[in-house]
Formats: sequence, structure tokens, C-alpha cells
Amino acid sequence: MRTLLPQFQALSTPMLLLLGGWLLSMMALPIALGLFGAAVLPGINWISVMLLAAYMVAIMVQAWGLGQTLKALAVILVLTWGLEFVGSQTGLPFGYYHYTAALQPQIGHVPILIPFAWLMMMPAAWGVGAAISGGWQGWRFIGLSALALTSWDLFLDPQMVQWGFWVWDQPGAYLGIPLLNYFGWLLAGCLVTLVVRPKPLPLFPLLLIFGLTLFFEGVGLLVFFNIPIAALVGTLAMGSMFALAVVQLRRTS
Repeated sequence: MRTLLPQFQALSTPMLLLLGGWLLSMMALPIALGLFGAAVLPGINWISVMLLAAYMVAIMVQAWGLGQTLKALAVILVLTWGLEFVGSQTGLPFGYYHYTAALQPQIGHVPILIPFAWLMMMPAAWGVGAAISGGWQGWRFIGLSALALTSWDLFLDPQMVQWGFWVWDQPGAYLGIPLLNYFGWLLAGCLVTLVVRPKPLPLFPLLLIFGLTLFFEGVGLLVFFNIPIAALVGTLAMGSMFALAVVQLRRTS
């Protein structure tokens, strides 16, 4: 892990400011919710998602250059919006659900924020996939990246449903969420990774976000949002992926 520290230290001041802003937004969320109620949730989520998405974009620009980053952004944002639009209209590949009016604005009844939420975690999932597989190519990397991304949704979906951001028309086995949803996440993660074909990115800043997200989600769902089953299941799933990534890096560094 010591070999990754210089990569973290090499982050520019704007990147560190974006990271700090995201951390503050995550810490402020339960406080604001307690003080002002659910009305603050859409606004704070917009701030949090966009700060972390901007951080990821900055990392990609530094590693890939502007041109390659813009191509990746176009793929991620357009493809994930398309998957969400088709999914909410047809029930495939996630199951039957629909977005409420809570998150605005929307295009085709899909909040604009949603593709940026995919963007904010996709590179972190790539980092986990690359760390465990030992590279940035091949089906093992693609599959592990999709699995890392899907493990996050074991936290995310119960939380967003509780907050009223979307509704499952046909409730399923996991806290009312159909298991088909997680197959859809695996498929979407594989598809986005396959189309983008990401080149290497510095691992430490990506794994840092994955680990911090694991911490905030686990503590938040257990202590502040009262979803203990999701806190346990998500921690086991996402924590296992994070631990495998760290162990593998220790073996190879």
C-alpha cells in the first residue's frame, strides 16, 4: 500500500477540495435530516453526487487526458440513462420500478442525477476490479468491477426507497427489492465497463472512495436511517470486495 501513497499525494488541490466537500456533505446529511426533515434530502444528494462525480472526472482527466475522459463520460451518462429509461418502462433488466417526483429535473421520468450517481461510483468499482484481478483488461476485471458496483447497491436501494426517490411496483425478497435488480446491476456494470474499456487509473484514490462509501453507508444505515439488515448485508458484501482488493494489493506491492 505504501507504493500507492504517492499517487494520493499527487492529487491536485482542486481534487482534494472536491473530496473534502464530498466528505462534508456525507457528514452533514444525517445532521440536516434531523434538523430540517426529509425536505433537505434531494438537495444534499445533488450536492454529494456532483462533488464525487467531479472528483472522479478530475482523476480521469489527469490520467487519460480530456478527450478520452469526455468519451467515457458520454458513454457512462448516456448508456446508464438509457438503461434506467428502458428499465423503468419495461421492467428489464432491473425489475418493475418507477421514479417519484422527488428528484428533479427529469428526462423521460428518469432524474438527471441518476446517471451522475453511476458516474460517481463506476471508477471506484473499476479500481476494486483492477486491484483484485491484477489488471485493467479481460473478463475477470469486467466481472469483478460489476460485482463491486453491485455490492454498493445492497446499501443504496433500500436507502433510496425509504427516502421515496423510487418505488418498486412489484416488491421482492430483499427488503422489498426484487433480486432481479441485482442481476440488472451486474449486467449494467459489465456493459458500461465493456463499452468504456477504461485505461488504468491511480488505485489509491479510487479505493479510498470505495472504503469511505462503505463506512458512511454502513454507519448511516445502522445508526441514523434505521435499516439494520441493509447495513449488515451491504457491509458484508462491499466490505468483502474492499478487503479482497486491499489483500491483493498487499501481495503484489
